[in-house]
Amino acid sequence: MTDLCFSSGLLPIKQALVRILAEVQSIEGVEKKSLKNALGRVLAQSIYSPIALPPDRNSGMDGYALSSSECVTNEKFTLKQVGTSWAGKPFEGTLLKGECVRIFTGAVMPEQADTVMMQERVEVATDNNIIFPENCVAFDNVRQAGGDVEKSSCLLSLGKKLTAVDLGLLAAAGVHSVEIKRKLRIAYFSTGDELISVGQALTTGKIYDSNRYLLFGLLNNPCIEAVDMGVIKDDKTLLEQAFLSAANHYDVIITTGGASVGDADYIKEILAKLGQVNFWKVAMKPGKPVAFGRIKACVFFGLPGNPASVVATFDKLVLPALQKMLGFEGYSALGFYVTCKQALKKQAGRQEYQRGILTQHDDGTYTVISAGGQNSNRLKSFSEANCYLLLAAEVTEVQVDEKIWVEPFELFI
Repeated sequence: MTDLCFSSGLLPIKQALVRILAEVQSIEGVEKKSLKNALGRVLAQSIYSPIALPPDRNSGMDGYALSSSECVTNEKFTLKQVGTSWAGKPFEGTLLKGECVRIFTGAVMPEQADTVMMQERVEVATDNNIIFPENCVAFDNVRQAGGDVEKSSCLLSLGKKLTAVDLGLLAAAGVHSVEIKRKLRIAYFSTGDELISVGQALTTGKIYDSNRYLLFGLLNNPCIEAVDMGVIKDDKTLLEQAFLSAANHYDVIITTGGASVGDADYIKEILAKLGQVNFWKVAMKPGKPVAFGRIKACVFFGLPGNPASVVATFDKLVLPALQKMLGFEGYSALGFYVTCKQALKKQAGRQEYQRGILTQHDDGTYTVISAGGQNSNRLKSFSEANCYLLLAAEVTEVQVDEKIWVEPFELFI
């Protein structure tokens, strides 16, 4: 497959990604935020728990706390209830032989108790006598102190993107603020004389610029500060000014259009003047004309003009780079083999990411079909799809009921 790609003058996508990840580095700069302002952000330091979780032994059930030494095998037994342990208001007495305590979920266990019998299994008799069932299980329904997290152990590691569950975990440990990576600053714009903005009258030869709306959605993330620089006409001076301005203020520049080989595609020439180009063409479809390089300290991605190519190249090449720059690595798309219920065809030479519709059936099995037209200008099939059908460069056809590799869409960080 690699030889086939190189023979066509195209860089295999795996090698393109290796080059990108070798070039980009995690951004510098941190900021301290309260938990409610840290959702979705990336930790700039590992966090160690100041307390054990749970901090005390407590009950996992509403019921009765007793010592396991009281348990009698193969027959019922009776203990006297001498108090109650509430959540937030523990039993303060001493539990003696023949005694038990009413206890509620989350309440601290009396020191002498190590077992909880759920309330549904006991009988409440007169004079606070509680009748326990036969075969009482010792040490049941008790949560040990530190059973979830030990004091001073690592709660969350450097580079963790904070989820709602993470915020709850931090709050449970009494952590109220965290140091997180600063936002990644990204500028994006479209190029082309044919583009007009939504809301303007459409005239012959013009098309509406959909790519900036695509990038707005793809970059809408708590970790990113994205700025839309609009449409830049096919003018060398204007393009050079836009690149220089963006490179002075942002970490990443993403453009769409102007990455092919037409006479009016000036981006390659400008990049050669202002910075450096690592590669220009990738053996993937959609998305062959992809540029990657650098202007000063700013990373540059030149994506194709066709919208389906924008989405695919962003997902497979740009997204892993942004993740590394934000401080977390190890990106890999979730994928698995699925039975394809439709014949597929392609030309050899490029690895294809066709749009597909993945279905899970009542018996738990999966099948997949094409989402329709695969041309790089078609967004409708992308909108209806929920996965990529990954077809290797050397593949030319897929038979009905053949297993193929499927990657569900993960168009977010």
